[in-house]
Amino acid sequence: MEEEVDKLELMFQKADSDLDYIQYRVEYEIKSNHPDSAGEKNPITLLKELSAIKSRYQTLHARFKPIAVEQKETKSRICATLNKTTTMIQELQKHIDLELSPLTEEEKTAAQQLKSHMSDL
Repeated sequence: MEEEVDKLELMFQKADSDLDYIQYRVEYEIKSNHPDSAGEKNPITLLKELSAIKSRYQTLHARFKPIAVEQKETKSRICATLNKTTTMIQELQKHIDLELSPLTEEEKTAAQQLKSHMSDL
């Protein structure tokens, strides 16, 4: 298992190195083939900005990925608990022979929304 992790880490390092080299080559080509012209934004500056944006995106993705996972798990637990509660209420109503009044439009809409959210999981 450790060996596989080391291989993956080496692959990521190589990919990162390859991207750095490509960026260097593009910057070199732009400098040599397209001298700075007045009024236009320098393509090298754009590449650097793109690199900074990519870095910020990766940082944000790393920070929010655990939050998204936890949110999905929480939603799943809430839906499961609500489903169990609904089943228990229905069973209790059957046991005590409680006559149920029909659902209002608002209750029907809420039930449909709940079912659609549960099917998304």
